[in-house]
Amino acid sequence: MMNDFPIHYTDCLVCNSKEIQKVLDIQDYTVSKDFFEVWHCNQCTFRFTQNIPSAVNIGPYYQSASYISHSDTQEGFIHKCYHLVRSYTLQVKQKLIQKTTGKKTGDLLDVGAGTGAFSKTMKNAGWLVTALEPDETARQNALEKNGLALLSPDQLYQCKPDSFDAITMWHVLEHVHDLHGYLNMFHTILRQNGRLVIAVPNYTSYDASKYQSFWAAYDVPRHLYHFSPQSMAVLAEKKGFKINSMKPMWFDSFYVSMLSEQYKTGCNQYFRAFWNGLISNMKSLFDSKKCSSVIYILEKK
Repeated sequence: MMNDFPIHYTDCLVCNSKEIQKVLDIQDYTVSKDFFEVWHCNQCTFRFTQNIPSAVNIGPYYQSASYISHSDTQEGFIHKCYHLVRSYTLQVKQKLIQKTTGKKTGDLLDVGAGTGAFSKTMKNAGWLVTALEPDETARQNALEKNGLALLSPDQLYQCKPDSFDAITMWHVLEHVHDLHGYLNMFHTILRQNGRLVIAVPNYTSYDASKYQSFWAAYDVPRHLYHFSPQSMAVLAEKKGFKINSMKPMWFDSFYVSMLSEQYKTGCNQYFRAFWNGLISNMKSLFDSKKCSSVIYILEKK
């Protein structure tokens, strides 16, 4: 699957440093089987996928029945495990939003809502939810399965200032081409005491170092960016936010390790994957910055 209009970066998207270099060649195991370069910034430790398809051309890389965020598939053991824990994690996310905002109900913007599971949970809890999703298949599934009419992402720029008590991006920021435009807009539309909640994979985790180029959470080219806690702090600061707190996503290490084992060995080494996921969680037990995926709770400075 060739991309005729690649985006090539000559400096870091987060800190603008020219001290960037290639660190990994990673295969797209989900769709195209193409290889993509991952580059590293020596200043802020941000990583990014180099020579990515433009926003107009990246669509085909999402066209896979196994891409769970859009298809909601339950095919295979790994995806069954995902659905098994999702009902629990949805309740955890709901409580997290209520606790961090200090509100039982309020105005929520869910960006990259997928098939709408989280948006529906918050709507059922009494929140007024606006949900955005770029993928047409995901929007159709959200309407059919969850009765939600999701909006296209361009509606973000139509939002009025100081409109939301909470803005959520659950494994979405790494997909967004207009990184700075989104964060600038979030600062405008988030209320002064509101919270911006961003969950992203953490390439500095144990499971990432264990699997290296086979680490499933690199997920090139769909994942345009690869964050470390340090680079996220730098980005937040530049955009007028500060990190209020960081929370771990304990189940991600197991899910990502299962996929990574599949990519690395070509078979399902569930016990080994579980063990590596467990080690990753143990290493981050007292330090959320080491978790496979991290939830960053941001507030305006």
